Amino acid sequence: MRNLLLGVALALLLGRSAVAAPNPPLDRLDVILDWFVNANHEALLSAQYSGAYARHGLDVHFIAPTDPASPPRLLAAHQADLCIGYQVQLPLLVEGGLDLVRVGTLENTPLNTLIVAADGPIHTLADLKGKRIGASVGAADEALLKGMLASAGLKPGDVTVTDVNFQLEQALMTHRVDAIMGAMRNYELIDLEQRGFKARAFFPEEHGVPLYDELIVLARRDELNDPRIGRFMAALQEGTIALLNHPDEMWAAFVRDHPELDTKLNRAAWTASLPRQDSDPALLDVARYRAFQDFMVKQGTLKAVLPVDRIAVQPSSAITAP
Repeated sequence: MRNLLLGVALALLLGRSAVAAPNPPLDRLDVILDWFVNANHEALLSAQYSGAYARHGLDVHFIAPTDPASPPRLLAAHQADLCIGYQVQLPLLVEGGLDLVRVGTLENTPLNTLIVAADGPIHTLADLKGKRIGASVGAADEALLKGMLASAGLKPGDVTVTDVNFQLEQALMTHRVDAIMGAMRNYELIDLEQRGFKARAFFPEEHGVPLYDELIVLARRDELNDPRIGRFMAALQEGTIALLNHPDEMWAAFVRDHPELDTKLNRAAWTASLPRQDSDPALLDVARYRAFQDFMVKQGTLKAVLPVDRIAVQPSSAITAP
């Protein structure tokens, strides 16, 4: 009886403590994705599935844009707190007047590729001379292509670039073009292979283009003191570690959340994207950001090299939840 009374008293005491000190409300954080939800966002989603955002006092909402070119401008217009962007585009955005800054990295290796038919006449980049390249390119992608062509002794005028309006695979498979530029190695390259199309890929970082981060997290410069940013990056690191240690469990959570994406292609893309994840997403490689700007200036895409801290910072990732 005595033990029972002690147990009841302890329960009442704990109950009073719970009432007296409820969990603080979570702070909402809106993040605009670069495109529809896909395997490139697996670290972002794993932070959610593993409970990392909640542990850091955040209620994170992801927004898929209708136009993949719009997230940086929507962020600059205060339509969200953060957005997902690309390192190759960031200097051009800042040079164009958007006061945005990199605060984190999702994927720290290039994904872009130039793809040709494996059984076709193009065996080296030099074989592209006189050929037609399908692309859906902006200025940054043009810089990548120019750098790759230059590595093979070619000039932009040696090829014909055709806008295929994001129909990259179809343009290559129907022989409308001889090559495509801008296809991702963890999506289009896999999809072509799954469709039975034998492809040969040329990777920018192996052909004259310096290493760069693919997907990055952007914030407004005037909001860098927002404590939610540091907490978000800390949660993202925990989510990335959970993803790398438990990829199958995170995939299972992903398809429960998005059953319409449970396909052979998306499963292969999930696996192919794993080694691209940045396990320390807040960490900034200053030399990499400077070298890529040097490359863009050399290609005539960027007017001048900007100070790295003008376009990228390393926020504190040690801020704990309130």
